[in-house]
Amino acid sequence: MISSQTAIDNDARRPPSMSDVAARAGVSHQTVSRVLNNPDQVRLDTRERVQQAIDELGYRRNGAARALATARSRTIGILTIGNAHFGPSSTVNSVESAARSRGYFVSVSSLESSGESAAHRALAQLVDQGVDGIIVVAPLMDVAQVVERAAPSVPVVVAAANPNAEPTKMVRYVCVDQRAGARLAVEYLIRLGHRKIAHVSGLDSWIDASERLAEFRNVANENDIEALEFPADGWAAADGYAVGLQRAEQIRSEQGPTAIFAANDYIAQGLLRAFWECGIRVPQDISVIGFDDVESSEYFIPSISTVRQPFDLLGQAAMEALTSVQLGDAPTGGRFEAVLEPELIVRGSCAPAPSTQS
Repeated sequence: MISSQTAIDNDARRPPSMSDVAARAGVSHQTVSRVLNNPDQVRLDTRERVQQAIDELGYRRNGAARALATARSRTIGILTIGNAHFGPSSTVNSVESAARSRGYFVSVSSLESSGESAAHRALAQLVDQGVDGIIVVAPLMDVAQVVERAAPSVPVVVAAANPNAEPTKMVRYVCVDQRAGARLAVEYLIRLGHRKIAHVSGLDSWIDASERLAEFRNVANENDIEALEFPADGWAAADGYAVGLQRAEQIRSEQGPTAIFAANDYIAQGLLRAFWECGIRVPQDISVIGFDDVESSEYFIPSISTVRQPFDLLGQAAMEALTSVQLGDAPTGGRFEAVLEPELIVRGSCAPAPSTQS
């Protein structure tokens, strides 16, 4: 038999409930629920009284009970390629922030390898966790193809400039306009008088790399400039460094480019190091512009001109698109729910072409 004192002690140790909040605030259980879930439906003075009771009691919502009651976990799954790459990692951070601000938890699943089978496993893992939706932050061609064929049972938003994007009832797309960013970079070099420009491209399995390369070619063709392509073996500074050493003699020659558009800032950083070792001056002998605007680029000598992506806005756009799928809204009619514009950042690594300098 449990003594009355034991019952009192047990009651004192239990966490405060919604009923306790209602009693303290002098309102009904349903009013407390509305304050927590639909606060706009409750008068301001009542909301303030309930919030005061919540603060005084230290009440915290029971996520497990809420999930059972609503059949929703309030968890968003993020499928990503890991944190080794600046663009995807910045987008993941942005999505996490946007999800938390809307009251969602986040579960992150990183691809353990490349290829469609790894993407299938990662998507299935998130669905098995009972997530309410998935945001894909893996701008790879094979991942995009998996999502398109998967017929997912939960809403999915892909954060990538997939040129083959086909929105459906359950899959939507948001992106930063990669082609617009490449155009900003190359047209800036052209305005500086450069007529022979090289592009050090990223991995061709990446959507972002293929989009930037395609627009580089378009702008070069439109402006009748000589376009050179120097493929890199990756996105790292070491890959840019290797290309810089390999192309140093060509750059010194009259047949070499006077400007380089690097596929990202890390590649640009590696190029600057290689050129410094080889006695090639930036920007006097060759101009270099990158992409992404990683924090360290501003502090190089010279500071690196680049194209900045609005990663904070991309996370918000992804969450808004996911909400539109959950609510059953029809696709907007275009391929992308949101297309965000990048920004040209001019710094010290670019100058007028040597032949135009006075």
